[in-house]
Amino acid sequence: MTAPSHRLLSLDAFRGFIMLLMASSAFGMAKMAEMHPGTLWEFLKPQFEHRAWQGCSLWDLIQPSFMFMVGVAVPYSCWKRRENGQGLPGMTWHALTRSILLILLAVMLTTRSGDKQTVWAFTNVLGQIGLGYLFLFILANLGWEYMIAGIIAILGGYTAYFVLHPLPTAEQVAAIQGMKGTEGAILDGWFGHWSIHLNAAAHFDRWFLNLFPQAQPFEYNPGGYQTLNFIPSLATMLGGAMTGHFLMRSPRADTSKVARLVIAGVLLLFVGTIVGLFGMPVVKRIWTPSWAVYSTGWVLLLLAFFYWLVEIANFRRLVFPLVVVGMNSITIYLLHNLCGGWIRENLRKHLPAAWFPADYAPFLESCGVLAILWLVCWWLYRQKAFLKL
Repeated sequence: MTAPSHRLLSLDAFRGFIMLLMASSAFGMAKMAEMHPGTLWEFLKPQFEHRAWQGCSLWDLIQPSFMFMVGVAVPYSCWKRRENGQGLPGMTWHALTRSILLILLAVMLTTRSGDKQTVWAFTNVLGQIGLGYLFLFILANLGWEYMIAGIIAILGGYTAYFVLHPLPTAEQVAAIQGMKGTEGAILDGWFGHWSIHLNAAAHFDRWFLNLFPQAQPFEYNPGGYQTLNFIPSLATMLGGAMTGHFLMRSPRADTSKVARLVIAGVLLLFVGTIVGLFGMPVVKRIWTPSWAVYSTGWVLLLLAFFYWLVEIANFRRLVFPLVVVGMNSITIYLLHNLCGGWIRENLRKHLPAAWFPADYAPFLESCGVLAILWLVCWWLYRQKAFLKL
């Protein structure tokens, strides 16, 4: 494997953009839209919340972007470890331990302070990455052919798994109809294979999660998220690994790389849309194969923009605030999950009330928390301290 000519700050900038968006808590958009109906807040709100079931918003693209960038980082990480003299057994052991640590972190974050025992759930993004990371590492090191074959096998096999599961009966539909979160998520006809709580992955979780100690028997995830989402999202990460190999090893000019990223993104968007219309719905919450294809198209277009902005147009100073966060992405993710509420509470407690006028308090509070989290990342950057697993 040839050495990369320089660190691609565009990758750090894109990763930082995604993590800052996540840590923004949607800028309090839902409350702002409620307080200011008929304004820009209400217009922007749909892009800062997850789609109820089918479709895509900006907010829905955070997780696939994060997971895609995990894949992009794999060839760079492997090259660096080889340069430091680490062999394949050592790298495999690191991949395995990283997987376990990510899964345990996900379980810790899922278990809240009010829970009386461990909440065994694996739908958190860190858990999803952890469940698929070892497979990602193995396939990424076998080469392009194996990654392409892996993506095809994953998406085709996962589609077959859902299709072979029986369509929901009228009694099953009636049992969940009217339940919170099921509006528009109980699908008709062929698309019924991908209905909320009645699909193959939901059936698996009713068996699998009840193997763990539970405060009460697991029946369903309120949002429809499933453990097996890690399988099709592995295809997303493999797409990232292929992109990382392309950016790292391709001798083509930078402008050609941007063009190829754009073409690939547009093509995947087209294929995902067509499959979503006639084959299976585009549903992020159960990571349908059509969603994996469609969302990867958007991620490639966003990555192409950041690559052009930084590596070609050379706007490096402009993206510095994003790079600071992108180089400590796990840090800001953990801080936001563990300390976000505490920071918000203390900002209101210690700063003058005039700083948080009632009409804009949700937005200003979210910006305040985001500023504190960024300052922590900036301080760590200045100290050259980067949390890695």
